[in-house]
Order: sequence, then C-alpha cells, then structure tokens
Amino acid sequence: MSNQIPIAEGLFSWPAAKPALLASRCKRCGIAAFPVASSCMACSWQDVEIEELPTRGTLWTWTVQQFMPKSPYKSDETQETFIPYGVGYLELPGGVRVEGRLTENDPQKLQIGMEMEVVFEPYRIESNGDEVISFFFRPV
Repeated sequence: MSNQIPIAEGLFSWPAAKPALLASRCKRCGIAAFPVASSCMACSWQDVEIEELPTRGTLWTWTVQQFMPKSPYKSDETQETFIPYGVGYLELPGGVRVEGRLTENDPQKLQIGMEMEVVFEPYRIESNGDEVISFFFRPV
C-alpha cells in the first residue's frame, strides 16, 4: 500500500482532515512569512509562531510556465508529455503572498484579483509507489 507524503516537510499540515499552508508570524512586529522561517524577515526577531494560513485569497499575479519544474518540484512529466502550467502568487488575508502552481493554465480563465482557493492534490508518484502531495491554487 502506498503512502501520501508532502512534497516538502513543513510547507503545510499533513496529514490533516483540512490541510492548510503553514507560515511563521513574528511575535514582535506581526509580519507573517511563507514558508516558515526561524526568524522574522522584516525585523530579524527570533521569536516567531507557526500558524495555519487561510485557504482562500485573491490572485495577485500569474504567468504560464513553459518549462518543466526542477527538483524538489519535479513531476512525473517528460519532455514529451509536459504541458505548460499556470503559476502565480495568491494574496491571503493576514498579509501573506504565496507562490504556487495553479490548476488552470488558460490565460482566458485567469484574472488578477480573482478569488482562488488552496487545494492539496497528488503531484507525482515516487518509484516506491508513494504519492507526493503538493498545494495548488484553484479558481473558486
């Protein structure tokens, strides 16, 4: 039986009934950062707390990536099967912008400011059968 494993540890809560992206928020100035950092990117304070981010936000900007991703974000695709995909920044409540792959790659269906949700889906299958789970942004 295969396992479902996160694409990288600490990016999101997994396994979880309702997975969420994880950020660190500075206890001094309140700035949040994704991915989690051990100190604040704004004031260098060393006291941060980990929090779950909201699962909905707005598309801040986007593009269509025309080349295959590199490790650790490599997929099962080959040069022959690769399909360009959308990638963008989702602006979440609380002042955090997160970059990620979009489930949509049609420029006619993407618009800055549109509502998106964070979803967690299979990304690739490892040689041992493990299913690698990643996060994506999907139009609402």
